[in-house]
Amino acid sequence: MSQEPNQPEFPALSDDEIHKSLDDIATLLAGQSNRMDEQTKVLNRLREVATEARQAAFAARDQTDPEQYADFAVTLLEDRTGKIIDRMNDVASGLIRASNHTATVLKEAEQDRSAAQRQLWDREQKLDRFKRRLPLMGLGALVLALAMTVTMPRFLASYEFTCELMVGFAWTTTSTDTNVCVRYVE
Repeated sequence: MSQEPNQPEFPALSDDEIHKSLDDIATLLAGQSNRMDEQTKVLNRLREVATEARQAAFAARDQTDPEQYADFAVTLLEDRTGKIIDRMNDVASGLIRASNHTATVLKEAEQDRSAAQRQLWDREQKLDRFKRRLPLMGLGALVLALAMTVTMPRFLASYEFTCELMVGFAWTTTSTDTNVCVRYVE
């Protein structure tokens, strides 16, 4: 190997010396790294404190700025009055809905009342027709009763079973082989 002219010649190190030197360098680097980590933490904390101080300064400036404070007051008033107006609109909408519902219910009630009146009128008309027909029905019942008075005994006497149901009557056969229902009087 050729040596460079400006560098002095160093003796060769043994393996143990190389290992010890590498361990010392690693320890030195680890210590430097730990110190750099601690300094980074300190710098980060300083940056956080500076950021907080800057934010506090901006907040103090904004709070003391009359224009900024006026904008804040206007925004606050708009928010508060906006909420009140929204509530009033909700109440008004609720009242309109209730009014519409009431109108609908009243309309339905009026229709129901009209329907009930129509039904009552129809029933009264049917009752009037029945009252007009009542004398005719009575006359018809009287005619039917008279007709049955005349025809019922004849009908009952036509059959053996019904003849025996009538008190005092008996079913018998005549000399001409005709069956008849007769009443024997003593």
